[in-house]
Amino acid sequence: MSDALFVSPTTDPKPLPGALTLLPHTIDQVQGGDKAILQIPDTDAVIIDGRGDLGATRVTTRLIVNSGAAKPTLLLIPLQGLSVLTAEWGVTDFIVEDAEPAEWEARLQLMLTAQGHATITGGSIVVDEAAYAASVNGRPLDLTYTEFELLKYLVHHPGRVLTREDLLKKVWGYDYYGGTRTVDVHIRRLRAKLGPEYDSYIGTVRNVGYRFNPQQRKD
Repeated sequence: MSDALFVSPTTDPKPLPGALTLLPHTIDQVQGGDKAILQIPDTDAVIIDGRGDLGATRVTTRLIVNSGAAKPTLLLIPLQGLSVLTAEWGVTDFIVEDAEPAEWEARLQLMLTAQGHATITGGSIVVDEAAYAASVNGRPLDLTYTEFELLKYLVHHPGRVLTREDLLKKVWGYDYYGGTRTVDVHIRRLRAKLGPEYDSYIGTVRNVGYRFNPQQRKD
């Protein structure tokens, strides 16, 4: 397992920053978000190289974040690129390209030691399992215990069609004797709390159930 995976979004990858090569960490390099997703389970953190095309960097960043891979993500970005960086990028932290080795080490250590504080992301939604808290685009969500568990389960299974019966068993438990209508009620409440910009993340599959798709966002 590597300490960090260094992802180059473009077809013309740049070499590792000199300051990063001076640190006692194992850094594996990979080109492209698709390849990165395959290797993320074998690493502790992800570094995305934003020194090139920022448009391609954002696409790659969103691809990795939306994959549901719960690993800290550090964005390497030029100083002039900070003006386009928003919470919607979904990264854990960022570092500018002329940072010294000490700053690299500090940021990596903070990310690596935070591994035990599990968070999962789906689009602009961040679920902090340890703190029982969730947010959308940086805005905290006021959720009941069941709403939180439902949202967490949905985010854990992006793109998968989940029947109402599945959700009752996994979220409410096998001992729950209520009808499937309670799922619809809680989904409706979740959508309302996500707001009109993000309620489409939770799609309805007619006569079956629901699908969480963080790419289905209203513009």
